[in-house]
Amino acid sequence: MFSTPASGLLRSLRHLLATLVELAQTRFELLTTEVQEEIHRAAALLIWGFIALLSAGIGIFFVGITIIVAFWDTHRLYAAFAVTGGVFGIALIALIVLSTRIRSRPRLLHATRSELEKDRERLSARS
Repeated sequence: MFSTPASGLLRSLRHLLATLVELAQTRFELLTTEVQEEIHRAAALLIWGFIALLSAGIGIFFVGITIIVAFWDTHRLYAAFAVTGGVFGIALIALIVLSTRIRSRPRLLHATRSELEKDRERLSARS
């Protein structure tokens, strides 16, 4: 039994289609894994950020009250202004750090994009 060129071509096309589907499935699994990791990372950052902000806020409040009470008889206004300036200074530093971190974070789905770029380059090289 001889195989006709058409059946060989169909077999090659089926094999190519199966390879493309397998490639797409692998990339989709990578995409979903990356999305899950990003969601977990964002949730953890939000929770720990909230805990840090709450604790720091309570701590700063008590330090400020302590300073104002300590200088109540002599320089209560200066102490109040110093505490207020210190709190605003901490807020400014925190905003600068937050801004820097937001700008320096990796792009969303970076690994998926780089793998798709490699796939595109490999397919272009074969053509």
